[in-house]
Amino acid sequence: MFKLHPIRTILILILPLIFYSCGQKGYVDEPEDFEIPVDLLVSNFGLYDHTGDFHNLYYHSDASAIVIMIQGNSCPIVRNAVTDYKAIRDQFADDNVLFFMLNSNIQDDRNSIAVEAADFGIDIPILVDETQLVGESLGLFRTAEVLVINPKNWKLAYRGPINDRIGYESQRNEVSNNYLSDAIQATIKGEELSEKMIKGMGCLVNFPNRNKREHAQISYEKDIAPLLIENCTQCHVTGGIAPWAMTSYEMVRGWSPMIREVLRVRRMPPWQADPHYGQFANDISLTNDEIQTLVHWVEAGAKKEKGESDPLKGVKQDPPDWTLGEPDLVFQLEPEEIPATGVLDYRYQEFEIAADKDLWAKAVQVIPGNTSVLHHVLVSITYPDGFKPPMKVRSRWLDGLFASWAPGMEAEIFPEGTGRVIPKGSKILFQLHYTTSGKEEVDAPKLGIYTQDHAPAKEYMIVGPFNTRIQIPPYEGEYKAGAKQVFDKELTLYGMAPHMHFRGKSMKYTAKYPDGTTEVLLNVPNYNFNWQRYYQLNEPKYMPAGSEIIVEAVYDNSKLNTFNPHPEQTVTWGEQSFDEMLIGYMSFHYGKAVGAEKDAGDAIASK
Repeated sequence: MFKLHPIRTILILILPLIFYSCGQKGYVDEPEDFEIPVDLLVSNFGLYDHTGDFHNLYYHSDASAIVIMIQGNSCPIVRNAVTDYKAIRDQFADDNVLFFMLNSNIQDDRNSIAVEAADFGIDIPILVDETQLVGESLGLFRTAEVLVINPKNWKLAYRGPINDRIGYESQRNEVSNNYLSDAIQATIKGEELSEKMIKGMGCLVNFPNRNKREHAQISYEKDIAPLLIENCTQCHVTGGIAPWAMTSYEMVRGWSPMIREVLRVRRMPPWQADPHYGQFANDISLTNDEIQTLVHWVEAGAKKEKGESDPLKGVKQDPPDWTLGEPDLVFQLEPEEIPATGVLDYRYQEFEIAADKDLWAKAVQVIPGNTSVLHHVLVSITYPDGFKPPMKVRSRWLDGLFASWAPGMEAEIFPEGTGRVIPKGSKILFQLHYTTSGKEEVDAPKLGIYTQDHAPAKEYMIVGPFNTRIQIPPYEGEYKAGAKQVFDKELTLYGMAPHMHFRGKSMKYTAKYPDGTTEVLLNVPNYNFNWQRYYQLNEPKYMPAGSEIIVEAVYDNSKLNTFNPHPEQTVTWGEQSFDEMLIGYMSFHYGKAVGAEKDAGDAIASK
């Protein structure tokens, strides 16, 4: 009988435990007869990566191949395979092959993934699958395997290990089989592999909600309808801004495939703020659990059990109206006739304000008349001669904005203790921007103003740092430009509203304080021209004198941008949607918030 060396004995006992710990306690390994689906049609999805950039899979339709490695923090198989993965990335650097990593671990988050990436030199975007819906749809069980997707048909061309160099208890210096490299070369050439699926080694990923039998138990009446009523029916009502109304279960079931799609690509809800930065009072995003519930219900057949009631049939289907009650002043605009096709110049209407004294507005609301053609409304005040505005106005549509409407915007209530002055003798000017719908339309929006009896303590203002020098070259997919606003007095910031046009891709607001520290206030990496939202801070932010806000924008003038009408053109500043703008709107007032007791030092220390 042979004897084992004591150290070798310890290693034999410990190594299996180390590698077993890669999986989740109590989670069952993939079944022995489990076959990884090849030729799987990979559905589109949109995910943030560990740096805060946003990625839409189907955007990369011109790639020769798309490769995704399944990553997980602390997994020794992944850590040892990163060098090989990066080497293959470099090997195909000139072949238009895109490389990503995907993390579906419930125990990892963006912060910890970023730390792991820095520690192990990972310079490849790691997509963070917080809902696990992408990992579930791909049938993932383990980390370290790689997927090769063919963008010509969006099918899975290969699934398995990178190579045969790494095992659970061993590593080789040499590689005998370059599985991934061979798969990429075959995909580029349009060839099929004889062996498309190879089982690999990696750490188990825990998918606690993968059980499809449990998905069938999701109740339409108790789980789905209340969620839709709470989050969706503000827009999805008859006469609302959404293209279809959630009037019944039958309607929702018919649209259920689209519900799944828009949730997976994060097109809905229309909220583009990166959740990693800031908290916002008007946040309409869904939680990960809510997204999972909706998608799992759809994937289980979007069923409504016999005997379940339909709460959607009780939802009020009236078009949008004054949300704060009847305003003190209402301006009903004259009807605008919109042709079926063509590009339209901005239209303007002006009204005198019939008042025998100065007025102070405390809230405003614009109600569109026809959302199928009305793109936006801007409202400004034309002050009487001799009146000095509360701040220097570079442009009535930038710093002089009084009210506005764009898809998704609702009534705006000014902060407590603030207001907007409307001097006696003022006029109100409307700028209307229309897009054609394919048939002749008519629109007649209206503005409501809610007033207060006395002058407030603070003047609520809007400023818009801008950059008119933008010049985006043809086919440029990552054109960067910026603007900034320096404040010479202390102020309180309430919210931000990025504004770009068709080529707008992302916009970020960063505060730079007098002591040199910086803070990201808002990141919108998935900007959508159709939903130009106002992001209202959950807590107003005090900023000392000398602070500046830097606005960084990225534009996509490539053919891959589905909004882009003319990628072959150089794009400059202009009023039309096919031109571009860079405006970083912000709402604020000078000084501390009314009733604030903290001094400036405390406010900065708490940020």
